[in-house]
Amino acid sequence: MSILDSKIPEGPIKEKWTNHKNNINVVNPANKRHIDVIVVGTGLAGGAAAASLAEMGYNVKAFCFQDSPRRAHSIAAQGGINAAKNYQNDGDSTYRLFYDTVKGGDYRAREANVYRLAEVSANIIDQCVAQGVPFARDYGGLLDNRSFGGVLVSRTFYAKGQTGQQLLLGAYSAMSRQIGKGKIEMLNRHEMLDLVLVDGKARGIIARNLITGEIERHSAHAVVLGTGGYGNVFFLSTNAMGSNVTAAWKAHKKGAYFANPCFTQIHPTCIPRSGDYQSKLTLMSESLRNDGRIWVPKKKEDVIAIREGRLRAVDLKEEDRDYYLERRYPAFGNLVPRDVASRAAKERCDAGFGVNETGEAVYLDFAAAIMRYGTEKATVDGIHNASETMIRELGEKVIEAKYGNLFQMYEKITDDDPYKTPMMIYPAVHYTMGGIWVDYNLMTTIPGCYAAGEANFSDHGANRLGASALMQGLADGYFVLPYTIGDYLANEIRTGKISTDLPEFIEAERAVKDRISTLLENKGSKTVDHFHKRLGKIMWDNVGMARNEEGLKKAIAEIKALREEFWKDVFVPGKANGLNPELEKAGRVADFIELGELMALDALSRSESCGGHFRDESRTDEGEALRDDENFAFVSAWEWTGDPSKAALHKEALEFNDIELKQRSYK
Repeated sequence: MSILDSKIPEGPIKEKWTNHKNNINVVNPANKRHIDVIVVGTGLAGGAAAASLAEMGYNVKAFCFQDSPRRAHSIAAQGGINAAKNYQNDGDSTYRLFYDTVKGGDYRAREANVYRLAEVSANIIDQCVAQGVPFARDYGGLLDNRSFGGVLVSRTFYAKGQTGQQLLLGAYSAMSRQIGKGKIEMLNRHEMLDLVLVDGKARGIIARNLITGEIERHSAHAVVLGTGGYGNVFFLSTNAMGSNVTAAWKAHKKGAYFANPCFTQIHPTCIPRSGDYQSKLTLMSESLRNDGRIWVPKKKEDVIAIREGRLRAVDLKEEDRDYYLERRYPAFGNLVPRDVASRAAKERCDAGFGVNETGEAVYLDFAAAIMRYGTEKATVDGIHNASETMIRELGEKVIEAKYGNLFQMYEKITDDDPYKTPMMIYPAVHYTMGGIWVDYNLMTTIPGCYAAGEANFSDHGANRLGASALMQGLADGYFVLPYTIGDYLANEIRTGKISTDLPEFIEAERAVKDRISTLLENKGSKTVDHFHKRLGKIMWDNVGMARNEEGLKKAIAEIKALREEFWKDVFVPGKANGLNPELEKAGRVADFIELGELMALDALSRSESCGGHFRDESRTDEGEALRDDENFAFVSAWEWTGDPSKAALHKEALEFNDIELKQRSYK
């Protein structure tokens, strides 16, 4: 086991990033045109990086498996993006954003990276406004803000419930400009299937053209992975069905350490599953918790009556409702962090208070907000003695202006009107805080291979605060990587073009083709989805919201057996030389199965509770997560050894010099 060097700059935390930028190597503008960079993934992190690097003069090849960068899963982010601009004059600051993020991550993030993230956050908003992103504005014309879980200020900028989509269009427009200038070669419908190393450095990738099936070699002086997270290892998640771990996993198997894989975020505000036939789950934005109150009935007889259709939620008296988050966490109420809210919902449902047929749902109720806003609007409009019906109508219009598309989406899916009756929600897998280990420069343990956004592990610790995913993706892509990659590429100006005829490219291409042939020639009896669903059930049951030693050991054994069965009995129809979605899925699920083993191993080795990683054996008297800072204040970085359950553990010690290390409390 080795100690990892994170390359954190010396000096006070407020000066680290500025001093680092002043002292790292840079590439002469005249030399940038001779340097090639591959960017895999074109969501917010990859798209921002590709646009920025091309703008700076590098030659960029950008890859996405979708038919357009506009299809990246970043488009699905709804609620907003954090930035410490203090528009609300409520005491926000760079330090407060830094503090909230480290605390929200349960003190398992790297301080220096998080402070840099908070420091550049304000620049992101200015950049996006300049691109034309239509952020919401208040009456005076300033950009509007709302609050998200885990904070006591309003710092989340938003574009209705479509923030990710609007930000992605901004990044895509920046990319399109460079595509038009010939500085970005855009390769849609291409999937990275291996990373190519030459003399220990990342020098290119092997990609499959998903339309023709052709296996292609692409070379570059550096490779950037902005390929998102791996939540689909659970099968059911809020991720797009195509989201996968393959690019990151191929880099891992070539030497990139995988950090904290067990740190998975369960989002508390999702539409409950309705049956085993579902292929994904739908997220309802965390922004809804600004105005929605979460509750379950206090009495089990009322729960049973609601499940049987004899009682409606709206008919339950106020004194018969348990607003359990407000009861348990009075300081933060319904805006506690996601891991806390998710476990609280699970606890109520496990205790028998779930309100739908499966017993896995709680209410998210907007009735009080509608009446509050309606009363305020009536006063503003000079309407005296307004009836309750009129107040409700006015309030619904205010709520519609803030959350209308989210309410519409909920009604389309459930056929319930959330203006009239409470939404039903339940936790679901959403985001992965773990990912490829990177140093302060965002370089992995493979020289020349970088990871940005959700693909890396660096900024969120054991739990991500809401609206911080977009912040990290754009920070990495626009304001971090364009600086730090120059420190490496400054030594590549004399390298010249990388040939794709090198033996390393030939061997990597052969290995990819062999793997594809093995899948197609297997002639098993079970579909790819059959194995993916079984993997998801193992993961959810044993590596989900709560974990324990017995369950994790069971998961490791069951996933290992599933992996062996997969390669013996999977059936992949079709051919290699053409469009074959089942072949795409097969490769991705094979990687998910190996990742699942590593996630269970990581969770087993970390016998503390922290953030989204909750061990039954490590809890406070009140049932909250209990960290073990003496033994686990480190990043777990796993090295591939040929067997996921026998991965080698490396540690990066976490030091807290600017924030006191203490147990979280949101009470």
